[in-house]
Amino acid sequence: MMIEILLAVTLVGALVTFVAPNRIAGKLAFAISLVPAALSLWLFAAFDGSGNALLDGELAFESQAAWLEVGEYTISWFVGLDGISLPLVVLTTILCTLAIVSSWTPIDERESQFYGLILFIEAMLIGVFSALDFFLWFVFWEAVLIPMYLLIGIWGGPRRKYAAIKFFVYTNVASLVMFGSFIALVFGLDVSSFALPEIATAMLEGGPGSFFGLEGTTLASVVFVGLFLGFAVKVPVVPFHTWLPDAHVEAPTPASVLLAGVLLKMGTYALLRFNFTMFPEQVATYAVPIAAVAVISVIYGAMLALAQTDLKRIVAYSSVSSMGYVILGLVAYTQFGVGGATFQMVSHGLISGLMFMAVGVIYNATHTRMVTDMSGMADRMPIAVGILIAGAFGYMGLPLMSGFAAEYFIFFGAFGAGFDYAPLFTALAMFGIVIVAGYLLFALQRTVFGPYRLETDYEVGRAPVHDVASMVVLLGLIIALGVAPDLIFDMITDAIDPIIQQGGEL
Repeated sequence: MMIEILLAVTLVGALVTFVAPNRIAGKLAFAISLVPAALSLWLFAAFDGSGNALLDGELAFESQAAWLEVGEYTISWFVGLDGISLPLVVLTTILCTLAIVSSWTPIDERESQFYGLILFIEAMLIGVFSALDFFLWFVFWEAVLIPMYLLIGIWGGPRRKYAAIKFFVYTNVASLVMFGSFIALVFGLDVSSFALPEIATAMLEGGPGSFFGLEGTTLASVVFVGLFLGFAVKVPVVPFHTWLPDAHVEAPTPASVLLAGVLLKMGTYALLRFNFTMFPEQVATYAVPIAAVAVISVIYGAMLALAQTDLKRIVAYSSVSSMGYVILGLVAYTQFGVGGATFQMVSHGLISGLMFMAVGVIYNATHTRMVTDMSGMADRMPIAVGILIAGAFGYMGLPLMSGFAAEYFIFFGAFGAGFDYAPLFTALAMFGIVIVAGYLLFALQRTVFGPYRLETDYEVGRAPVHDVASMVVLLGLIIALGVAPDLIFDMITDAIDPIIQQGGEL
């Protein structure tokens, strides 16, 4: 019942915050968010499970009850956690708490609704990472879109309506493709429910039958491609990435923190849960084109970031590049590759959240994000700028930070992968680090060093304590995972080992 308690506390907290007076909404939401954060940390400390939730039934905090009967299929309330999903649940609760704190300065209207939506997003994200029935999972998956659409469309920048609609249309169309593909798979299998473990077992033991004239391997390949395309938009990978920079630029800082820190991980998490768990044969068949997409995303995303002068766009495009590393690790189908990809989901969530918070602090003080409009910010905001620099070095893979550990795992796993040209793809992806260093060092050199200059008429002083405190927490977690990656890597590898074994049996 612990997952139900976690969801209930967060949802009730969202409702309470919605009706609270605006003047206390921010502090109330923060106090409420500490409860799911504490509960998730308790789950993390109490976790003693091993194995994969879909392949061997080794679930922690499992709960299942029949919900609906749809024809011959049973839809259940089915939730549970393993070493893949639990770190993402903890990431969600921590980032939501810190995003609420980072909202105290910039959000000054309709605060109750804003903070209520943040808590609602948190509840839906917890559901995405813990649900193990497809229909239940899909309800949570779609419900995340609504509050994020509202956060961008109401509290965003000048082009917020365009960005919000583009975000919603892209991700909703992708969800339709994904949903149709998975339903076709279910109808082609001999299963009696939408429980993901049952579907995964049926796929791996016998494979699909026929559906609309598609049979066996052909049906599996069509479903694999449909699912991949649907999830690729959410990740996003090139060429489905164009909604992301617009959404980030127009979104308020807390929404950007959650969008980059957690919502993008929905796509990579779903790819791991569905494509790379249920379709080992298709992964082997399409490994080279998937690896090519991953490397193109790494290089092209980094090159686009290099061409930007808006700090938010720089960080947004860097997320496209970072998610390319995750795809490369997944398609490697080795313990270090898939484990490193999962580790990178958590690491990137922390680093991107820190970077967007730091950019938000600078924007709150200067009212500009253009690197050409300012310089010498280190003289006026030394602590905040110091944390920004540390976060940038984390992005670049500085040793003893989580970014280095994640990239090392991925490159080590991908270099030894079994598909054609794996060392070449890995070497090309490694070159992306050079481009990352180029655009981040260029942006830092223009904005934080040199003589003080600001094109806008605002007086810049030290960052508020609550903003600095949020960034310090994230930086501490980044360093902790860099120094001791086994804090989560051991539980991750326990969960992904059954996936790798399935691939090795082909």
